[in-house]
Amino acid sequence: MWKNLGKLVDPSKNQQAVALIDCSGGEAREFSHGDLDRLSDACARGLVHKGLKRGDSVAIMSVNRAEFIIAYFAIMRAGMIAVPVNHKLSADGVAFILSDCSAKLAFVDGDRASLVPGGLPTVRLDGPEWDAFLDPGPFDTFEPPHGTCAMILYTSGSTGRPKGVQLSHDGQIWALTIRVAARASFEDERLIVAAPLFHMNALGSCKFAICAHASVVLMPQFEAKSFIDAIGRFGVTWITSVPTMMAMLTRETSALAGIDTSRVRYVRMGSAPATQQLYDAVHRTFPNAGVAGGYGTTEAGPIVFGPTQNRTLPGGDGLGWPLKDVEVRIVDVDGHDAAEGELWMRTPANMLGYLNMPEKTAEALTPDGWYKSGDAFRTDAEGCYYFVGRVDDMFNCGGENIYPGEVEKVIEQVPGVMQACVVPVPDELKGQKPVAFVVPRKDADLSEKAIKDYVLAHAPAYQHPRRVFFLDELPLAATNKVDRRQLCERAARSI
Repeated sequence: MWKNLGKLVDPSKNQQAVALIDCSGGEAREFSHGDLDRLSDACARGLVHKGLKRGDSVAIMSVNRAEFIIAYFAIMRAGMIAVPVNHKLSADGVAFILSDCSAKLAFVDGDRASLVPGGLPTVRLDGPEWDAFLDPGPFDTFEPPHGTCAMILYTSGSTGRPKGVQLSHDGQIWALTIRVAARASFEDERLIVAAPLFHMNALGSCKFAICAHASVVLMPQFEAKSFIDAIGRFGVTWITSVPTMMAMLTRETSALAGIDTSRVRYVRMGSAPATQQLYDAVHRTFPNAGVAGGYGTTEAGPIVFGPTQNRTLPGGDGLGWPLKDVEVRIVDVDGHDAAEGELWMRTPANMLGYLNMPEKTAEALTPDGWYKSGDAFRTDAEGCYYFVGRVDDMFNCGGENIYPGEVEKVIEQVPGVMQACVVPVPDELKGQKPVAFVVPRKDADLSEKAIKDYVLAHAPAYQHPRRVFFLDELPLAATNKVDRRQLCERAARSI
């Protein structure tokens, strides 16, 4: 049905139905599907009127708000390339991205405007400048040829300079089509999104809601009590999140007691693995909801596995089986297929390559189109896939390789543990040794010794954490994933 990622409209559906509830200001603003379509056309006309051309890169840097979504769609409708920018980066980091993608214009909100280097034109999203930029009227949406770049999403840059992931219209539309085809209608669903829109998780959820003719409550950022209030106030049926967000939410028992949690039918936790204890806590909090994890990457698509061929997920951290049109391999260090190793993927949503980085592209994409994910996976006897950890996170302790995720899973089996994060610290004898940060449940009585003893009894001795620190919550990076770098620095100072 769709050809341009910026025009996810089904004209056969009710265009007056609510599409978006924007909670970025003091009062929530509602936009219908027809409103979003008309405003996206008006913004696309504004871009052309300003002299921008097809193929130009246009940046968007703002907290989550309706105008972000409208500008994002408009850029692609006009045949330009949308570049959502992580507004939590330093000014130098922002300047690098804007230079790397050769941005011709940046849409910004007031608090982010000062991050834009001088000389680059900007349009404020949160004031009269936005209204003046819009040029109301119909717009002839660009129909992109196969393989045309629609957007560039930049990686976090945790292991070096950020990499610009070039993604095509047709690849991302395939990913949406797979999700929408899962059932006949989603029109009675209302999603909530609080993860930042510069990240695949949130951006994909918003596009899914709009093309499925559902509706989405868009929060400017995640704050547990505001998130809970919005779930109750707007009748949310579908929660999109990452595990750390749900761990923080389930601890807010007083706020949860003030809303009707029975209306929530789905909780999806993507971008990182979740513990069985967290699954149990979410089930208790939302008793009528189906709770599931998910796996995807920016480079190969936001959705890879699921309960295919009428098979049900095994529970816990089992992700399921490859979806239609998805090919996967697990490859060991020698390049052979194996039951555990690095996950390689070949999907219609595979990236076109990293912008201006041919060497990195060649490292990540094989000549025959496989994307090397850098994620360690395993399969069970039924062929179900399980995430083990990041290959980059692996460290060596006295000659033994340790995947933090494997140790975290053991710690998270301890009664009373909600979440755990294991990081390495330098050690003169072993090279590196594991240290654990643990978030207990509110009513838990845990000790450092109890955690150590449990791991020693249930895992190889070299995996046991040499120190255990207890936290009320794990720190979050810009994408709402656990900030491992911050914990590594904290552990090094504490040892």
